[in-house]
Amino acid sequence: MSIEYKVNAAITADQFIQLLRSSTLGERRPVDDRECMEGMIANSNLTVTAWDAEQLIGIARSVTDFHYACYLSDLAVSQTYQKVGIGKKLQMLTQQQLGPRCKLILIAAPAANDYYDHLGFTQNSRCWLLEPDAKIQN
Repeated sequence: MSIEYKVNAAITADQFIQLLRSSTLGERRPVDDRECMEGMIANSNLTVTAWDAEQLIGIARSVTDFHYACYLSDLAVSQTYQKVGIGKKLQMLTQQQLGPRCKLILIAAPAANDYYDHLGFTQNSRCWLLEPDAKIQN
């Protein structure tokens, strides 16, 4: 298997959606909302992708300032290609794009919660979430 990794390579919404569905991350992403999916791709400022020939098989999609904080919002690897180190490599390449003081921040999928500890991540209990239908209170 010859996997090629690319930083900020152009991908289509269709490629992104197909990957999310094949990785099970599609269960927790709005894959049926094309406008949202296009916006997710268009407004990410750091993507690291994994390719098997012309097929997108993995992505680390982030929003970052490159100096202090990088939010890794999607880490997805097609189920067919999981458990061979592609996700780890995507994270390593993401981190290599960041400045020396930049933190890598993510919210783990429930099934992947135990995955990050052995990579060196520390769990933080101070994350807060405001759902789209919730309004900030006076």
